[in-house]
Amino acid sequence: MSSRYFGQPVKRREDPRLLTGGALFVDDVHLPGMLHVAFLRSDFAHGRLNGVDVEAALQHPGVVAVYTADDLGDYWRPGPLLVPPPPIEGIVFHERTQVPLARHKVRHVGEPIAVVVAESRYVAEDAVAEICADIDPLPVVADMDAALEAGAPLIHEDLESNLAAHVVQHKGDYETARRQATRVVSGRFTYDHGIAAAMENRGVVADWDGREQNLRIWDTTQAPIPIRNGLAAMLGLSESQVQVIAPFIGGGFGPKIMMFYPEEVLLPWISMRLNRPVKWIEDRQENFFATTHERGQTHEAEMAVDAAGRILGIKDVFLHDGGAYDPYGLTVPINSQCTLLGCYRVPSYYSEFKAIFTNKTLVTPYRGAGRQHGVFVMERLLDLAAAEMDIDRVEIRRLNLLAKEDFPHDHQIIYQDFAPLVYDSGDYLPAVDKAAEMIDWQRFIAEEQPRLRAQGKAVGIGLVTYVEGTGIGPYEGARVTVEASGKVNIATGVGTQGQGHFTSFAQVVAEQLGVDIADVRVTTGDTREFQWGCGTFASRGAVVAGNACHAAALVVRKKILALASELLEAAEEDLELVDGKVAVRGVPKTAMTLGELAVKANPMRGAVVPGTEPGLEATTYFGPASGTTASGVHAMILEVDTETFDVEILRYVVVHDCGKVINPMILDGQIHGGVAQGIGNAFYEQLIFDDEGQLLNASFMDYLLPTSTDVPTIEGAHMVTPSPLNPLGLKGAGEAGAIPVGALFAQAVEDALSGLGVKIHEIPLSPHRLFDLVHGGGSQHGGGSQHGGGSQRGGGGR
Repeated sequence: MSSRYFGQPVKRREDPRLLTGGALFVDDVHLPGMLHVAFLRSDFAHGRLNGVDVEAALQHPGVVAVYTADDLGDYWRPGPLLVPPPPIEGIVFHERTQVPLARHKVRHVGEPIAVVVAESRYVAEDAVAEICADIDPLPVVADMDAALEAGAPLIHEDLESNLAAHVVQHKGDYETARRQATRVVSGRFTYDHGIAAAMENRGVVADWDGREQNLRIWDTTQAPIPIRNGLAAMLGLSESQVQVIAPFIGGGFGPKIMMFYPEEVLLPWISMRLNRPVKWIEDRQENFFATTHERGQTHEAEMAVDAAGRILGIKDVFLHDGGAYDPYGLTVPINSQCTLLGCYRVPSYYSEFKAIFTNKTLVTPYRGAGRQHGVFVMERLLDLAAAEMDIDRVEIRRLNLLAKEDFPHDHQIIYQDFAPLVYDSGDYLPAVDKAAEMIDWQRFIAEEQPRLRAQGKAVGIGLVTYVEGTGIGPYEGARVTVEASGKVNIATGVGTQGQGHFTSFAQVVAEQLGVDIADVRVTTGDTREFQWGCGTFASRGAVVAGNACHAAALVVRKKILALASELLEAAEEDLELVDGKVAVRGVPKTAMTLGELAVKANPMRGAVVPGTEPGLEATTYFGPASGTTASGVHAMILEVDTETFDVEILRYVVVHDCGKVINPMILDGQIHGGVAQGIGNAFYEQLIFDDEGQLLNASFMDYLLPTSTDVPTIEGAHMVTPSPLNPLGLKGAGEAGAIPVGALFAQAVEDALSGLGVKIHEIPLSPHRLFDLVHGGGSQHGGGSQHGGGSQRGGGGR
């Protein structure tokens, strides 16, 4: 393949609109007669809902309607199970999915109870405050261990316990490996809750046109086509009557792939009932309760190694906090289970997890989607083994890496895509060596670190590896069209949330058709433009939709050459596509523009050969047999202030392998954004719940996010091992920046504080938590927020 566009750092074509305010977001949609929606949400984490008095709200000036669960009739039903559990032998799974509005019981703070529709959001919010929900508080389950104890309060009373799922996967014989081991290292590792904190919160606008019998929905979703299909079925409409538009979205990160949020279900129903457009935009405080969380897991893990430090086996038993419902199945904990194996040869592996219902906001994937948990456990175990056996931390990793000749490598367990966990390709040792070289590992440890420590500076260095399962199916499609103007249109079903699709997809197609990229228009996220697809998630957009664009472009290219061959009376192999024209190679006067060919491909009169397809257009689909495996190595040097326990990252290195690269500049942006979020996960972002399931830090005053001053310059390098599973040789990269940061941060901080004997088995950290670890104290967190609305009385009022 030539390299006019593919592999080049083409500037993002969507950025001028985004930077000048010309891009459309959901909140930019303003329609005549539009109403606004606000929700009454539960102040209680667990309670019996005896009734909801909405009379005062209905009398409030400007209020058009108020709805509770009882008003929904047959439309009230639990949501769908998005991802059924994979076919793992002996699996236990209890499906319990969220409902549009709570009925009889509330199961987490923020669960919606009633919805107010008014002439403005201000009026709607005021009316919410006049609703009285009669709730008898019930005992709360906020701790995973306590949730499984005999006699624990039941979140779903039709179940015998709060167990949502139980899964065991294994290969080899761990107990034999343990007996044969020279040493066994173990630890209890915790990775606590956090949120995505996207720049743009969720939002929905729904507009039912009773005359046309059509429903238009603007939604901050990562999966517009499944949303259309599901809503059409719920509302009793044909899919052709429903148009879902996912315009520009200010960050998705996983929670916006969740289906179906109560707001997505209710607003179209309300619009059809009132025959007026309605809008709901989530405010920042709602986002802490109403949008899904991630990351709560506790692992009891051990690693058996031989005398040289080679891994003989690993055993990991963990609990996964799924929150109050489990609509996303077991994607997150199975990702943890599978990703723990990392870049390493692990002959024996026993992994068991229990997913737990708790009285917290439900958990679904967030950038990394459980992978960082597995990486954290594996990398911390390797660090423990290296310390106990006096082996250099980089060397113990080199010793255990899978070799290039080991690929494809079958780990003999089942992945989240229902297929065996098989790494398609990789070459890990050069990446480790490159990262160690870039961070100057040996010289830092031998010279720089002793010199700085002599000056009283607590500096540390770390290096970790990771894999990322990417590019999973089932499929995506694309339509490529050459118009009479010579312009090229691409339409695909995926949505975009900042990944650079408008540029990358155009690069792929422009490369094949020989056109200027400025003449390629890309449409994503509109179900009227493209009918079939799954969505943007799991680092799959470029791999799956990108290959679909490539396949469609190849078909169009073939049509162009066939028609031009006929018109120019030349063999196809003698033709070339350059600068939007096709010509006989070396005979420029024969050139015809693609626009001219497009006109001739769509005759308005005369006969054609039977079977002829009009136009220069093709729609194709790409579905991989299994996912691709990206990988990489992160390294950092940091300094800990031993008085304030603030941490400054001095250097950060990323060596990443995602196969062939469409646009290295966009790839770097993905990596940088992921690292920034990973730093937040590692040192700033933690949701703090009390024993009553109340979130204590539901605002950006208390929930800390990294700023630009906290994120260092990121030094990067790309390795390339093309995937054999798709024609472009691509692997995904959307989550790679975030996945290993917690493990790396823990290792480097522990190294910086090695003289104090600190052992770090938890993420996220904070200055306060580091102080406690150094001084042997417990963890104590504080903060406060308001999250209610309306009057919710229980146990004598509140």
